[in-house]
Amino acid sequence: MTNVSYLPMYATSENTVSTPPPTVSNEMPPPHTKKRKNRSEAWNHFIISSEEEQKASCKYCDTKIKYNNGTSSMHAHLSRCLVYKRQRTSSSMTSAEEHVGSPLIVKFDQEAIRRAMVKMFINMEIPFRKVEHESFHEFMSLASPRFQICSRTTLARDVLKLWNTEKMILKNFLSLNCQRVCLTTDMWTSCQKLSYMCVTAHFIDNNWNLQKKILTFCQVTSHTGDAICETIEICLNNWGLNRVLSLTVDNASSNDVGVERLKRRLLSKNSLVMSGNHFHMRCCAHILNLIVKEGLKDIDDSVYRVRHAVWYARSSPARLAKFKACIDEESMDYKGLVSLDVETRWNSTYLMLVSASKHERTFEEFGFRNKRYVNELTKKGKGVPMKDDWKHINLIIPFLKLFYDATVHISGSSYLTSNIYMFEVLGIGKSIVDMCACDDEHLRSASQKMKKKYDKYWGSHEKLNMMLLIALVFDPRRKVRLVDWMVRRYYNKVDADALKETLESCLKSIYEEYCTGFMPPQDNPHESQVFGNVSHPYGTAEFYLSEGCDNADNELTTYLGEKLEHNMEINVLEWWKVNSGRYPILANIARDVLAIPISTVASESAFSTGERVLDPYRSSLTPTTVEALICTQDWLKGTSSSLITNKDFDILERLEQELLYTKDGASCSTSSTSVALEEDLTT
Repeated sequence: MTNVSYLPMYATSENTVSTPPPTVSNEMPPPHTKKRKNRSEAWNHFIISSEEEQKASCKYCDTKIKYNNGTSSMHAHLSRCLVYKRQRTSSSMTSAEEHVGSPLIVKFDQEAIRRAMVKMFINMEIPFRKVEHESFHEFMSLASPRFQICSRTTLARDVLKLWNTEKMILKNFLSLNCQRVCLTTDMWTSCQKLSYMCVTAHFIDNNWNLQKKILTFCQVTSHTGDAICETIEICLNNWGLNRVLSLTVDNASSNDVGVERLKRRLLSKNSLVMSGNHFHMRCCAHILNLIVKEGLKDIDDSVYRVRHAVWYARSSPARLAKFKACIDEESMDYKGLVSLDVETRWNSTYLMLVSASKHERTFEEFGFRNKRYVNELTKKGKGVPMKDDWKHINLIIPFLKLFYDATVHISGSSYLTSNIYMFEVLGIGKSIVDMCACDDEHLRSASQKMKKKYDKYWGSHEKLNMMLLIALVFDPRRKVRLVDWMVRRYYNKVDADALKETLESCLKSIYEEYCTGFMPPQDNPHESQVFGNVSHPYGTAEFYLSEGCDNADNELTTYLGEKLEHNMEINVLEWWKVNSGRYPILANIARDVLAIPISTVASESAFSTGERVLDPYRSSLTPTTVEALICTQDWLKGTSSSLITNKDFDILERLEQELLYTKDGASCSTSSTSVALEEDLTT
């Protein structure tokens, strides 16, 4: 059979010439060549980068792979490509989001990751040098291979930049949300032997939320009154805060001098209300601390012996194991451990006495079985606790619980404390008076000493801060009627009548001042129509100057004449937010006086952060960097995380019972978690 070559077809007809005959050839012509398609699945992940060198680039990590011998090398690369694996894992985890149009691959943002890293180092109080640690580099190489990690020096600069940025944001927030600011301040000496001063602002914002912000945590040259006054004044000027309601400090004599000088300077600027007569607030928690220490002097020896018995039992694992064995054999219902205390903090002393009193029989058994325990405490101290010591401790514990609960209540900064001040103060005073008439000689003597110290600060109605009584009046559940009832329970009729008269005079005075003198600043155009940043129908300054005083009297009369709110669970700030339209002037006063803090715990808590930030391993940090770290951390946390938590000793007891002992009372090994929690709580 011969091969016939294919020639073009010609149209033919009867009148046309036929096509030439085909020629015969013995060779088959080459077929029509087409470009071969890349059928391998690997080509979905590679792009040809160089046809001459026959190389293709990976779409994920840009690695170039030769394909001259096929796609085996491409498949091998995909099996070890970390970027491809991570994106494939992310794709499977976010499959649900793909249905709503979420992007499969998150866009890489070097600056965003770097800002997040800076915030992490600030919030977690991580030393700057850890950014150069090889473990951190290894983690980031897997989490984000393209991220370029900075050095510790660059990280420190980024912290300062973030501090300045957050400072401008907070300054703008204060200018729009803060009417009058209430301040707390305290001082602290670091491990560098440098003195630092913390100034914290408390106020209620436009949404009627209580705010706490650290304004400065700066180094001071001394603890004198002049240094205190100058530091606070500079702080207020830097933040543009020229209207101050109160300043809460502890009872150091230098604070009294500093507050008095600051008050004179603020009065010269017309920045205080009621002539600054109630500008100075004494820390309630500090006064309670002084009262308790005065009362414990009579039983110092008993407290001393119990404390050293606890120290001995907790001084080594071997001694603690022997103490636990005594607990087991005594078959006590309470199987929690005794807790250590800090002598300068009576709260921890109270918790130590509570836990130790439950182990009275255990300590007796411990002394019977361990002669070394008895000999060592007798030789180095005042001996082991005796029955009289336990008797005195058990009598004083219920009394100390009143002070402990009061300290817990007044130490918060995330909720109102000005409206509970008088309840705690007068309640403690009434309890001290009752205990002075008890039968036990030691308890009666301790109560009498406490009463003497109590009377020094709160014994006379003239020593009470009227601004805090006004704050109680602005609680719709209490008002003047309940204040009058409370003071008559503690003071005699003459003092109670005088106190009521003074309160009414102060109420009238502050109403008139807010009515005529509390004008919106002229340099802020936004406040000309919103008085005190609270929108209401009577928002212009002209109204307050022309008709405000008469309206204020009507508001006062109406508010005090209404029935008390019987729902004790209401949110006071929410109530004023709802009723600010009815009482526009009263709402502005309530917004200021209810923000008054009655303790300096908010500022003192910053020192706990300072001790962690400025530990012996970071003692080279400059004061400016320390301030940037502490302030920025406080601002980034916000209100919801700025709680001053009070750890519950009962929680620790339950934890120990669950982890240290089985149901049948057999001793188990102590976990590291329970030990850490216990040490954190007791210290």
